[in-house]
Amino acid sequence: MTGTGEDGLHDGLDVAGADFGLWVAGVDYVAGWRHARATADRLNRALLAAGFELSEMRAVASSDEDGRGLVRLTGWTAPADRLAGLLEAVADGGHGAA
Repeated sequence: MTGTGEDGLHDGLDVAGADFGLWVAGVDYVAGWRHARATADRLNRALLAAGFELSEMRAVASSDEDGRGLVRLTGWTAPADRLAGLLEAVADGGHGAA
């Protein structure tokens, strides 16, 4: 499992999102991405344990222009709605409907 996209050709440092800019010399993009990847992997394991399919919802690691790690959650609307319900139930102390 990885925190990057499903396409093996893009299994690496993802800084080509909507905020993509030029890389700046001296900025350690890889360190931020490594931390983000570890966090995305942890989140993906939690999603799997909660019954989500990573083809429907997954965490994706990337790095911003300052080298900070970013984790984006991407997925279809139905699984995202289900996750929102689960989080609302947890926030409500388990008294809400999921």
